[in-house]
Amino acid sequence: NLQRGVGGGGGGVSREDVIGAVASDVLTRIPNSFDMPVIKKQIGVPSPIQIVLLQELALWNLLVEKISSTLKSLQKALAGEIGMSGDLDALATSLFNGQLPVAWAKMTAATEKKLGSWILWFEKRFTQYESWVRNGEPTVMWLSGLHIPETFTAALVQTACREKGWPLEKGALYTEVTKHVAPNTITEKPAHGAYIQGLYLEGAAWDLTTSRLVRQTPKVLVQELPILQFIPIEASKLKLQNTFKTPVYVTQSRRNAMGVGLVFEADLATHEHASHWTLQGVALTLNIDQ
Repeated sequence: NLQRGVGGGGGGVSREDVIGAVASDVLTRIPNSFDMPVIKKQIGVPSPIQIVLLQELALWNLLVEKISSTLKSLQKALAGEIGMSGDLDALATSLFNGQLPVAWAKMTAATEKKLGSWILWFEKRFTQYESWVRNGEPTVMWLSGLHIPETFTAALVQTACREKGWPLEKGALYTEVTKHVAPNTITEKPAHGAYIQGLYLEGAAWDLTTSRLVRQTPKVLVQELPILQFIPIEASKLKLQNTFKTPVYVTQSRRNAMGVGLVFEADLATHEHASHWTLQGVALTLNIDQ
């Protein structure tokens, strides 16, 4: 149980036993690193989207290696084979309390998840990367599973500009919320752009029947948005009406003091004036703490 907390060790089980069990459990769930030379050879000259994949896999490999090496060192420290450094003690405390270790958090996409939820998220990320390597770009991209989601949206614009002959600085993206609530109901990617899943709406609700923002349902603080479609367009031709430019953040903490955390802005249909949703604090996030 990765969410045991400080009091979870009862019944005569020592703190070290709890930490050792959690470390062993996590290690069994860590996949091998991706073989980058082989993948690069298979790809050949990469497209903008494939460059994103290669960048993501390189960052993923660093994370996997960090988790594996720190856990193995912790196991040796618990066995008395090496000294317990300050970093290893901090790792042990995090595992015991069900928290994501700081050393790992520094090497992964921003998140507020506890360790148990984070490991499930980590495994889901691996599943998407593995499928992407084997089968090509996902039909519906789980944007929350990317380390740097901004690079994917930039690559969509770059790809469309290349194929349509637009100057790169004239390319843009707008979004439409589809009627699809599950990715398995979409069988093929759009010719340009992408379908996106894994966005969570705060401060409002989404009416699937009318395809527009509506007032929040009582006691429902967060709602998963249906599949979103990114549509490339020349910026000069983009004329949107009755939409709210909705900020999309990485986590529910939104932007920090340095302004870091905003990924893009989604165009959500509305019958209300945009100021209404601004006052309600409406936003989308890629990660919730569950």
